[in-house]
Amino acid sequence: MYPERFEGWRLELPWVLVTGDWVLKAMSDYAIEQFLRLLKKSPRDAVFNPWWQVDEENDFGPQAPRIRREQLRAYLQRRFCRARLAVIGEALGYRGGHFTGIAMTSERVLLKGIGGTHAEHIISRGAPRRTSKPEKCPRGFSEPTATIIWSSLLQLGLRPDEFVMWNAFPWHSFDLRRGILSNRTPKPAELVTGVPVLKSFLELFRCDEIIALGRIAAAQLKELGVNARCVRHPASGGAKLFREQIAQLRL
Repeated sequence: MYPERFEGWRLELPWVLVTGDWVLKAMSDYAIEQFLRLLKKSPRDAVFNPWWQVDEENDFGPQAPRIRREQLRAYLQRRFCRARLAVIGEALGYRGGHFTGIAMTSERVLLKGIGGTHAEHIISRGAPRRTSKPEKCPRGFSEPTATIIWSSLLQLGLRPDEFVMWNAFPWHSFDLRRGILSNRTPKPAELVTGVPVLKSFLELFRCDEIIALGRIAAAQLKELGVNARCVRHPASGGAKLFREQIAQLRL
């Protein structure tokens, strides 16, 4: 799954002079904080960083980035040393991680749950919160891709903490002409900036199976020498084939 050249790259963890669950928690807290710091340095042009920037037009207040960091932290902590499957997409979407801080997870999924899964199963602690202005979307933003992916993985019989999702380009790339509430494919130069973050994510979550959603994610993983199973991205008419390919997984 992971190439030899990947083995030498590790997040540095401190010595912890405690035992049992405290060791795991201390390691996860430290490693995840290191990971979150990697997200701070994002490309500038037509790229939104939901964990460190305020969307002046659509966020409900200046505390929105902090809330999104907290929600991503709680999402990752719940899956640390538990996730068996990693799903790598292309980039954050404006209806998904732009407002939740969590890849392929919309406000609607986070607040209301999906397929019998409630919010407490998605993040490790604290009540989930929306960060978009209520007048923009009264029930919270909903992203078709997020709904399809969550429901398909849960139908496999996986627990919510047995899979973890991330993107080849971790931030939200948007179209300047259409505004920040739009999506666009990351440029090749932008994808390069996401490589260290993706490498760090894969070091943090050494899953049994890695799935690439679409060609961009597959190419990014191949560049790292990681053996991943490529499936159709559910967007742009790909939902049916995606569901069929996911249903064939044997975990």
